[in-house]
Amino acid sequence: MSVRGCSPKAMSEHTDATMTWRGLWDETASVIGDRQHARWMCETASSTDPDEFLASLHHTPMTRMVSHLDAMLARYRTGEPVQYVLGSWSFRRLDLNVDQRVLIPRPETEMVAEVALDLARAIEDERIVVDLGTGSGAIGLACADELPLDGTTVWLTDASSDALDVARANLSGIGRAARNVRVALGNWFAALPGDLEADVIVSNPPYVAVGSADLEANVGEWEPEGALFAGADGLDDYRVIIPGAIDYLRPDGWLVLEIGYDQGPAVSALLEQQRYREIEVRQDLANLDRIVLAKRPA
Repeated sequence: MSVRGCSPKAMSEHTDATMTWRGLWDETASVIGDRQHARWMCETASSTDPDEFLASLHHTPMTRMVSHLDAMLARYRTGEPVQYVLGSWSFRRLDLNVDQRVLIPRPETEMVAEVALDLARAIEDERIVVDLGTGSGAIGLACADELPLDGTTVWLTDASSDALDVARANLSGIGRAARNVRVALGNWFAALPGDLEADVIVSNPPYVAVGSADLEANVGEWEPEGALFAGADGLDDYRVIIPGAIDYLRPDGWLVLEIGYDQGPAVSALLEQQRYREIEVRQDLANLDRIVLAKRPA
């Protein structure tokens, strides 16, 4: 970090009783030009929550904390997303570990989780939810966290063992509800027991077309390619999930899919071809198509 002309190493050595967290926050914000991101990095370096950080602004940081802040700042200035720099990100009620092995959880996906939760809550007694291609575990762990403790089973699957390592690390963050979660390695339905019948199957699969001009450069550079791209039109994985889910859903079970903003008609057509019922496309907070849900064919 460059503070008063200091290099990152010199900054760590410079810290003394005259430097407070308020000063470090101000200096970090001046370097990166984003006060909120600067605050998050300072909170992480100081190992405090937001309220604790504000209460400690007049305190002097320890040298190791400043070194941690320097390291985060160096990564941030290379263009690495702040979520990876911090090592965690919030998703609904959870604080998830995230790194370059998994996608960064996004607000649109929180809405996907909400749809899955609403459908699962309507199931009396016992309910089974499957989160296909779970990545960090965001959707499935949110379901396990918010559904009733008794009578709930949630499956987290992924073809990436690295992603499942992240999901397992996040599993400990949901407390007693972790007992309801099953984690399985495999490509889509290959990870599940053959006789499983789910009430809700939910997925945020790869849906970016290879070579798409809509993909932000920062996303393509830092986030895992295998979780982003799905063939020339972005629909390859839907072509697997939509017919495959029929064999793993109960008769009135639901399939919930996150989609790209322009994929509503195409994904709906795939569902119609398989004779799914009650197909519906829902929008995100920007009024863009983002979620498709449909009931298993009769």
